[in-house]
Amino acid sequence: MTSLPHRFTLLQRLLHWLMAVCIIAMFFIGVGMVSTVTPKYLPLISIHKTLGVTLLVLVLIRLALRLYYGAPPLPVDLPATIKLGAYLSHVALYGLMIVMPLLGVSMLWAAAYPVVLAGGIQIPPLLPQSDGVHTLLWNAHFYLAFAFFALVLLHVAAALFHALIRRDGVFETISPVSLAARATPAERDTHARPAVNVQTEKYSRG
Repeated sequence: MTSLPHRFTLLQRLLHWLMAVCIIAMFFIGVGMVSTVTPKYLPLISIHKTLGVTLLVLVLIRLALRLYYGAPPLPVDLPATIKLGAYLSHVALYGLMIVMPLLGVSMLWAAAYPVVLAGGIQIPPLLPQSDGVHTLLWNAHFYLAFAFFALVLLHVAAALFHALIRRDGVFETISPVSLAARATPAERDTHARPAVNVQTEKYSRG
């Protein structure tokens, strides 16, 4: 490919918003799990495990699509520090979307709990039972969840910044519908981004 796309592909956009809904659901379910001892706990943990493994599969597919199709360039007038921040935050988001489900499944294995998903699908254990390892993995999963939540809030704030304040077309690259038709001709002229060659764009978003 000689240049980067101006929007993510339809499949990439669908995966982004599907995963966003799943991640928000995971946060609420996680809070419900640690704050209840009622019979609702078991259904919640079953949904949590199923969503976690599903998200792991989806993020791997999304990462493969990102590597294959690339990502739209950020506006050329965006400060370098913001571009670097966008790059690092996306690396952290992808990393946590992969690490969190792996930690969750691993801590269940270490506690000798069966990992049974919706539909009775069971993932065979790959770790031996160990109370010490279980405690370590549980703590990592618990505290990284707060870091993950903070990153998601930062991601949402950045999206609103680009969509409502800068109005520079960054949000449109991942929005489910095109916003260009809603903009006035003056806005389209003002916020149109020049084509940037892939060799000249140091940082990209995802």
